[in-house]
Amino acid sequence: METQARRRYNQIMRQLLNKGEERELAEKLEMLRLFLESTDFKKLRGEYENRLREGKKVKVILYLEEGKPKHEMRII
Repeated sequence: METQARRRYNQIMRQLLNKGEERELAEKLEMLRLFLESTDFKKLRGEYENRLREGKKVKVILYLEEGKPKHEMRII
């Protein structure tokens, strides 16, 4: 999950550099930066893997709440 977030961060960074600053991409980039800096990936990975062992498909949704990164795990 951390690798996916870093990969997405780098992808958005490249888009910003290629297209110039776009507000939406800049906001996503900032959200991902905050997520990468503040998330306990060991804990998140444990929660995620438990659901996978149960045979469930999981999607992690990232969002900002009062300027702080939050995530929600959804069973899909």
